[in-house]
Amino acid sequence: MIAIATIVGARPQFIKAAVVSRALREHHPEVREVLVHTGQHYDPNMSKVFFEELDIPRPDYNLGIGGGSHGQNTGRMIEAIESVLIQVRPDWVLVYGDTDSTLAGALAAVKLHFPVAHIEAGLRSFNRRMPEEINRILTDHASDLLFTPTDIATLNLATEGINGAKVKQVGDVMYDAALYYGAQAEQRSNILNQLDLTPKAYILTTLHRAENTDDPVRMASILDGLAVARQPVVWPIHPRTRKRMKEFDLTVPAVVRTIDPVGHMDMVMLEKHAALIVTDSGGVQKEAFFHLVPCLTLREETEWVETLACGWNRLVGAATGQLASAIQHPYVPGALPTNLYGDGSSVMQICNALLNNKDNSTFSAPAEGV
Repeated sequence: MIAIATIVGARPQFIKAAVVSRALREHHPEVREVLVHTGQHYDPNMSKVFFEELDIPRPDYNLGIGGGSHGQNTGRMIEAIESVLIQVRPDWVLVYGDTDSTLAGALAAVKLHFPVAHIEAGLRSFNRRMPEEINRILTDHASDLLFTPTDIATLNLATEGINGAKVKQVGDVMYDAALYYGAQAEQRSNILNQLDLTPKAYILTTLHRAENTDDPVRMASILDGLAVARQPVVWPIHPRTRKRMKEFDLTVPAVVRTIDPVGHMDMVMLEKHAALIVTDSGGVQKEAFFHLVPCLTLREETEWVETLACGWNRLVGAATGQLASAIQHPYVPGALPTNLYGDGSSVMQICNALLNNKDNSTFSAPAEGV
């Protein structure tokens, strides 16, 4: 029996883990996966609903750690994850993306000499003021097996001296998820009717990054930019963002309709049928591309540079004028490249690599406290 400890804590990780976990359950009965939910996203609409509708098994461990600062969360997660790993003694510790949960899982594992596999390795925004950038870099350098989604991600690692057999370019698991859940969403979601939305006649926006939500000037500027939209703007608002809006005494423009966070099926439907997506989320940028919807990114840089190069994504920052102009004058995306994020077989490549590398990956964990 092969034991894999999967560490998740935030919405994007639930989606990625769902497709990997499903493949392990369906094709590899010799694997025992232990799912550890840190609790980073603890709101029911940001967490529980995703496990239910994505058919992810209930977490074996729910650590309930969230709501604190980056340092508080990461420190508490490391301590709690360490205790779990000592009990489980996994052959692999599997981490996803770039959140505090990612870094905590990697650090807890490497300190105990359990091998770490990082899905979505090699991404770089080259903005070290972003907590996510630090999480990515440290996790990559601590990992034993790195699964990259793109040519550029692989090149980024090579530039930092990480190459060879430990780096495997497999494509993007989010593309696998988009293929699988995109078809399901059309059958299972009724969100467009519930919100009385006409396909391709609304704008979808998401906003959650601290660089935007913790800065009242940037927030006000973004809201002013959205106010010029000629189509209704639908905004599933993150609980933390709603809290900041209240603290900053900011009001939502009349054209913007805020709704509570939605489950993955509803979010996929909202993305697929939007005329335009405006976001600061790395995951939503890619999902826009997968569903062939033009995207405006509320940042000065992005780790998903391929979407910029092919013309389906544009950086607009937070300046009112730049955002307003981009909304009022829609652009025509470039030609659609093929296999930019793989061919939809990323998940199976990851599962095979984990199992094929098992004999070289198991280390003896030290006793607790060493």
